[in-house]
Amino acid sequence: MEIRQLRYFLAVAEELHFGRAAQRLHMSQPPLSVQVGRLEEEIGTALFERSTRRVSLTPAGVHLRMRAKEILEDVDAAGREMREYADGLVGRLSAGFVSSANYTVLPGVVQLFRARRENVELALVPLTSGEQFERLRAGTLDVGIVRDELPPGDAHAPALVTEVVYEERLVACVPVTHPLATRAELAPADIVEAPMIAYPRSLMPGFVDRVSAALASAARAPMVVEEVVHQETALSFVAAGVGLSVLPESVRQLVPPSIAVVPIAGSPTTRLLAAHPAGGDDHPARSAFVDCLREAARALAAARAV
Repeated sequence: MEIRQLRYFLAVAEELHFGRAAQRLHMSQPPLSVQVGRLEEEIGTALFERSTRRVSLTPAGVHLRMRAKEILEDVDAAGREMREYADGLVGRLSAGFVSSANYTVLPGVVQLFRARRENVELALVPLTSGEQFERLRAGTLDVGIVRDELPPGDAHAPALVTEVVYEERLVACVPVTHPLATRAELAPADIVEAPMIAYPRSLMPGFVDRVSAALASAARAPMVVEEVVHQETALSFVAAGVGLSVLPESVRQLVPPSIAVVPIAGSPTTRLLAAHPAGGDDHPARSAFVDCLREAARALAAARAV
């Protein structure tokens, strides 16, 4: 039994006239009669009572009319759903993000994506950049927002691509009681003289290297006294007077009155990147998410420039 045969049968069952059914199906009557006859042979029972004056349904035909209508409605619905999935209009998208994205691009991305893909379930997963790369390669994450990281080279792992979407300045977060808190800006030599709260390079090598490059002109390496995973934890140590920390400028939204945010000479920057598997896009909603990410980042940069 073929879907095509069910459509032919249902047209005749609703019209109760082979000629009108053929017109409705945009075909000639003889092939229609042949297909209905083959369906009856396959089922093993007559579906229509035929006479020179009228066509009527047999009890088996009445039952099949009901079932055929249900089946064809399900088939048509499945077709619509798959077309919507292929267009990225339905389904589920898992997106990883570093915590600092909460205070920059993420709100705008979510707003845009939900407006344009309201029937796609968006699952947001807070992860470090390294964790995102692992999950992207394992296929358990669809797209990521990472900071200053490039995928680790691994010839045996699926390839990943990254794209810079947003750039902001690095700043020094300093306890307000520290002498450096009153400076208009800090030179790298000033920063390395104070105790520092930093990220472990094993977890965030890209960002740590970015900070190291920003401080490279100093005579020595920073005095790291505490290593943390989240910038909120770094701010807690700074607020407690343990030391200073070099963080993205968007951290201004989080700092309490006990912390001063001081620009760094030379205005070094840090970047957010979109990350996703290379090659063909097997998740239609992913490209829509990345488009929203680019747009949200442009809007944020424009607002910052005002």
